[in-house]
Amino acid sequence: MKKPRPAADLDTVLARLAGVLARAEELMPASDSNPPDWHDSIAWRWRKQNASGWLRPVAHSHGIRLSDLLGIERQKEVVDRNTRQFVFGRPANNVLLTGARGTGKSSLVKALLNEYAGRKLRVIEIEKQNLGDLPDIVDLVHGRPERFILYCDDLSFGAEEPGYQALKAVLDGSVAAASENLLVYATSNRRHLMPEYMRENLEAQRVGDEIHPGETVEEKISLSDRFGLWVSFYPFTHDEYLEIVRYWVKWHGAHTQDIGALEQEAIQWALGRGSCSGRVAFQFARDWAGRQRAGGPAAAKRVRGA
Repeated sequence: MKKPRPAADLDTVLARLAGVLARAEELMPASDSNPPDWHDSIAWRWRKQNASGWLRPVAHSHGIRLSDLLGIERQKEVVDRNTRQFVFGRPANNVLLTGARGTGKSSLVKALLNEYAGRKLRVIEIEKQNLGDLPDIVDLVHGRPERFILYCDDLSFGAEEPGYQALKAVLDGSVAAASENLLVYATSNRRHLMPEYMRENLEAQRVGDEIHPGETVEEKISLSDRFGLWVSFYPFTHDEYLEIVRYWVKWHGAHTQDIGALEQEAIQWALGRGSCSGRVAFQFARDWAGRQRAGGPAAAKRVRGA
């Protein structure tokens, strides 16, 4: 017959359990139970720890303006019109911005926020691994007077990644009606958001004179089709790149008497990066302005020669 365990041993076990619970509580987020104060910011990020998610205000949102974005006039016009319809309570579409990197897709979303923040436009940024929480976000903003853009940057999915079905449901595939005060704006380098493989073309069938894509291709297309507005961005031309360089050099307060030398160095910078994108132009302008302020054109020349 076993002897009863001493009370001291039980006290030790209980103390250890209390310690484990205390450490577990320290790992839990401290502020996920309180509703967000929508006056704290115009931009928010969805954060998640363990099984809990919450909105965190962005203390200092990006200050870029629509007028700062050059070389994408048509894209600006289309997305600005859609956003203006949205903030004024008229019908508007979810937007998919696709195309070359560094051409202003994400900057356009930030600029629209600054343009219409006074009209109660707000942006909630979410990472694709947290897209499964979309129903929770929709519930948080439902009935609010603000207009919300749910923003996902650089969106793409692998074949089995989570979040794919959740995004489809929020866009246009749930029995629940989409929230009237929320749109999804996403950027991606892929038009259909998922990798496409040559073998998938073998699934296509010929019906009469028509070619019908296979089920795999149809499934991939079905997600991007749920965005009502597709806007494509293209690589900048040589002249557009140099125009953007000159704009940002002037914006940084830097000046040069030799435009030819500036443009030649900007071209060399682009060749070194393998891209004439707007992002590369902005990065060159920052470098040029920084070197000029460090000691004027002569100092910038010494740095180039170092």
